[in-house]
Amino acid sequence: MVVDVRSPGEFAAGHVAGSINLPLDSLAQQAAAALPHRDQPMVLCCLSGARSGMAVQWLRTQGYSQVSNGGGVSSVALQLGRPIERD
Repeated sequence: MVVDVRSPGEFAAGHVAGSINLPLDSLAQQAAAALPHRDQPMVLCCLSGARSGMAVQWLRTQGYSQVSNGGGVSSVALQLGRPIERD
């Protein structure tokens, strides 16, 4: 699962195909509903890796065991071989 923690506007401008948008500023309120399986492998991304790094740290404190910081959207798309989609 790919989780993009940028704002909805940034997400709409271009995101990894198949990713979900869970903005960092609403992560605490929405994580339990949006990410119910705490043992599911997840790659988090944002613009540069800074916000996704903060999100990874927070999710780990909440018991998520397989979260990693993929860095920027472009590098995650390249690593996974997925296109960038725009809304």
